[in-house]
Amino acid sequence: MSNPLKKLAGQTVIYGLGTIIPRLLNYMLTPLLTVGVNGFLPAEYGINSELYAYISFLNVIFTYGMETAFFNYNSKLEDKEKVYNNAFAALLASTLFFSIVLMLFTPAIADSLSTPNAVYRTRFILWSVLIIATDTICAMPFARLRAQNKALKFSLLKLINVVVNFSVTFFLVRICRNAHLAGDNSFVAFIYNPETGIGYVFLANLIANLVTMALLSKELITVKLKPDKVLMKEMLTYAWPLLILGLAGMVNETLDRIILKKLMVNKVEAQVAQGIYGACYKIAILMTVFIQAFRFAAEPFFFNRAKEKDSKKTYAVVMKYFIIFCLLLFLATTLNLGWIKYFVGSAYWEGLTVVPTLLLANLFLGVMYNLSIWYKLSGQTKFGAIIALSGAAITVIINWIFVPTYSYVACAWATFAAYGGMMVLSYILGQKYFPIKYNLKAILVYTGVALLFYLVSFSYQHLGSTLIKLLLNNLLILLFVWIVYKLEFNNLKKLSSNVAAADQSNK
Repeated sequence: MSNPLKKLAGQTVIYGLGTIIPRLLNYMLTPLLTVGVNGFLPAEYGINSELYAYISFLNVIFTYGMETAFFNYNSKLEDKEKVYNNAFAALLASTLFFSIVLMLFTPAIADSLSTPNAVYRTRFILWSVLIIATDTICAMPFARLRAQNKALKFSLLKLINVVVNFSVTFFLVRICRNAHLAGDNSFVAFIYNPETGIGYVFLANLIANLVTMALLSKELITVKLKPDKVLMKEMLTYAWPLLILGLAGMVNETLDRIILKKLMVNKVEAQVAQGIYGACYKIAILMTVFIQAFRFAAEPFFFNRAKEKDSKKTYAVVMKYFIIFCLLLFLATTLNLGWIKYFVGSAYWEGLTVVPTLLLANLFLGVMYNLSIWYKLSGQTKFGAIIALSGAAITVIINWIFVPTYSYVACAWATFAAYGGMMVLSYILGQKYFPIKYNLKAILVYTGVALLFYLVSFSYQHLGSTLIKLLLNNLLILLFVWIVYKLEFNNLKKLSSNVAAADQSNK
């Protein structure tokens, strides 16, 4: 008998391996770019942080919720190819339009982003636009792989992308740059242009995307660009609120790295703050990787389970164990910052204080993704837009008031407040329009235990030995795992058999 929860867990693991390994490689770009005598200074790294914030924001505009629309109609209609062809045709047409517009205004965009200590060259912007365009063209083939449960192929392609990205970046930024700075007369040193500098990160990303497109050529060539007007209209109607949701979500996720420079009086310090905050944000890697892997597996899972009798019970169970695992990642990261901090240069360590806040904020975001299933399944995506806009308003207000005084610390708390507010609002609306009986008691107990252990760790911070502190911290992590095991082992055994039996009867 099959067990859908085991299937979801298995899919999450496969997506996780295809996400964790690439993310770890991508994460290794941070020490590659920031650590050592030849590492880029925070002001230079700030260019990378800011432009990737814009890239994330524009990725939402270029895809405008069409992936979720594809999953929705793919689960409802028999003609899967027609759904896919419609979605791809829409994205291809809009991508060409948006890309041409941005390219025409590339010089003006570059000038508008100039700061006293960093000049955004036109080619940086051009490479960024091409990164967004290639990301979008690959979006639907990747979505179809998820819908077809081809998690392994999906993960391998994602892995190849990041391996190429990392390898090209390492070659250009570490090998060629070091040879150039050392004054070598070799061809390798000649390749490096100091005026490009941090811009090689964008070039490497573009090269990796082009390789991915080549590997997806079969999926891209076989597309039939003959959209069905009726279906296209329905999909766009379903998707447009998700665009607002996505844009508002990007305001919450990326606005802080953009707004720092706008709101801080000293623009040189602002560029430094962008670099520090961007580097420390990446220390939340384990949480963000798990949430992304879970999203890849969960979205098609939730849609496919929607018609089952006990689907709401399944969603509630998934929520509880999702939160438990996120709490474990929170403890694993915060209680091991003593050695994790070495993944960024010492010039960035002053920003480590925001890491726990960002981890909890991302936990809220993960819960919100779980809760969002109610308006996606019920077709009331307008509520998703309302929730996201509420979070965006919180982000803008807190950043606007407090960034001039508290710099990136205000950004972290704005993210915490925004995601927390969105989570609460989504829960309240969901209980009204699509009620699911979540185990709030267990969720609050585990959350309380995790936060208590985190606070307990401060009681022995005065100890001189870093090794002893790390040992005690990891004993707290093991204690949390033991508590979960004692309280949940029997529940999991019972749940496994019940869900498998229910799934078999549904067949």
